[in-house]
Amino acid sequence: MLQHPKSKMVGWNSLFYPIVAFASCLVFIYFSFGDFSINYNTPRPELDFVRVVGSQFVVEGRPFYVNGWNSYWLMDQVARDRGTGKVRAMMRAGSKMGLTVCRTWAFNDGGYYALQTSPGRFDERIFQALDQVIAEANQQGIRLLLCLVNNLQAYGGKSQYVQWAMEEGVGLSSSNDSFFYDPSIRRYFKSYVKTILTRKNTVTGVEYRDDPTIFGWELINEPRCMTDSSGDTLHDWIEEMATFMKSIDKNHLLTVGLEGFYGPTSPKRLTVNPQPELGEWAALLGSDFIRNSKLSTIDFASAHIYPDHWLKGNIQFEDKLEYTSLWMQSHIEDGDKELKKPVMFTEFGYSNLNKDYEPSQRDRFFKVVFDVIYGSAKKNGSGAGTFLWQLLVAGMEDYNDDFGMVPWERPSMYRIITEHSCRLASLGGSAHMKGDIKDLCLHRRIC
Repeated sequence: MLQHPKSKMVGWNSLFYPIVAFASCLVFIYFSFGDFSINYNTPRPELDFVRVVGSQFVVEGRPFYVNGWNSYWLMDQVARDRGTGKVRAMMRAGSKMGLTVCRTWAFNDGGYYALQTSPGRFDERIFQALDQVIAEANQQGIRLLLCLVNNLQAYGGKSQYVQWAMEEGVGLSSSNDSFFYDPSIRRYFKSYVKTILTRKNTVTGVEYRDDPTIFGWELINEPRCMTDSSGDTLHDWIEEMATFMKSIDKNHLLTVGLEGFYGPTSPKRLTVNPQPELGEWAALLGSDFIRNSKLSTIDFASAHIYPDHWLKGNIQFEDKLEYTSLWMQSHIEDGDKELKKPVMFTEFGYSNLNKDYEPSQRDRFFKVVFDVIYGSAKKNGSGAGTFLWQLLVAGMEDYNDDFGMVPWERPSMYRIITEHSCRLASLGGSAHMKGDIKDLCLHRRIC
C-alpha cells in the first residue's frame, strides 16, 4: 500500500522534533558543564551593585531575588590545586542552573593554606587565590557573598584569634567567646577586615570594596556567645564591627550570618525556636535574630534552616517539613513588619545521615523551601532568597559532608533547582532575562 506523501511528512516530523529536542538538551548540558578556559583579557560582564529598597534587593531598578548556593571551599581549592579548574567548573555550572549568588569563605586563619597566618600577616599566594575566585565569578556573572570569620573551629575561626592573643600575652581569657569582647582581638579582626576590604585584586585591578561582583559581606558564620545568654556581648560586637566596615566600604551590603534563633528580647517569638518544650537552649546562645538584624548598619537579615539537626527525638519527616515552613514564614513576617528589610536563608540542607533518609525527602524539603520564598516574592515580600548547602563538582569528596551534592547527578534535584531559578527570574518579566538564565528557561521548555 502506497503511503501518502503528507503521511510521510507527518511520520518524519514525529521523529524529527524529539530528536532535535534531545540533541538540544545534550548541547545545553555540554555547554553547562564543559570546562572552558577563561581569558581574563576579555571584557568582563557588566554587573551593578545590589541595593536595598525597602524590604527588597534591587538591581538596575528592578527586584532581584536570589537562588544561591554555598561552596565554602573555593579559595582553598584554588590554593591547593594552584589553578582554578574546579572553581571555574562550579561557577559555570551554577550560572547555567540560573543560580545568581555563591556564598563562600573569604577567610582561613592559621593552619594549612592560611590566608591570615598571624594577626595582620597574610600569605600573598592565598590572597591571589581569592583574587582568582572573584575574577572567575565575575566572568560567569555570579555574585559572591563573602564570609569573614567562623564561629566554629573549621578554618581557624574565633578560636584561632583567641589562641593568637594568648600566645602574644595580650589575651584576657582563653574562652572562645573572648573573641567578642577582648580589645586586642577586636583590633586583630578590624585589621583583617580593613585588609580585605581595601585589597586590590591582582587579576582584575579592582579593590574589593569597589567590585560589584561581591554581593555583600557576612560578618561571621553562625555566631554564638554562650557565656552571655542576654545577648549583650554579641550584639555590641556586631554593632562595632558593622559600623567599622561601613566606614570603609559604603558600596556593599552587610549581614550578620545568624542561624536565626530568637533571643530574650523577642519573647513572643520564642515558641518558634526549635522545640521550646524541651528547653530554651536556642534562646540561650547569645544571638538574637530581631535585635541583631535591626541595626541600621545591617542591610539584610540572615537565617539558616536545618530541621533534622535542630529537632530531636522521634520527629517524623512530615513534621520537619511543617516546621521548615513555619520557621521561614516567621522570619519573613519579621522582615515585612518588624525589620522592614530583606531576609535571606543563607544555608539550608537536609542530611543524608538520617536513619530513614531517602533522596526523595531532600527533593521535597527543597521544594518546601523554594515554595515559601517564591510565595513571598510574588507578593513583593521580604523573602529575598535562599542558599542551599552545599554544591560540589566531581572529584570534590574531601570537601563533602552529609548535605553536599552534585545536583546534575540527580535529575529530579536538578529540575527542582532550575525550575526555581526560572520562577524567580520570571517575576522580573521575560524581557529582563539575559544570558544563561534566558538560555536555561528556554531549554527547560524544550527538554
